[in-house]
Amino acid sequence: MRPVGKLANLGPKSTQWLEAVGIRTEDDLEELGAVEAYRRVKARYPGRVSLNLLWALQGALLDLPWNEIPPDMKEKLRKEFGLGGLNQGIHDHRQKDKS
Repeated sequence: MRPVGKLANLGPKSTQWLEAVGIRTEDDLEELGAVEAYRRVKARYPGRVSLNLLWALQGALLDLPWNEIPPDMKEKLRKEFGLGGLNQGIHDHRQKDKS
């Protein structure tokens, strides 16, 4: 049971946010899944969290760099979060991440 701070993609700030919403271990993250974990962090820190955190969380679960999440998986995650595949006001950093 690794602490979330030891997982791929999750630095000090992401770790702090996750711990603030009760997600402290890899098991906690696996149990909730990337979308629910993102939803909880986004609710607590609405103006500070971008979709890059969702990619980072999914990458942490897959042990994959966040910027290597395939476009079809990103689309699936967006839809599961409730974006219907559109950006609907959540800053996505698409200028940096063209996928």
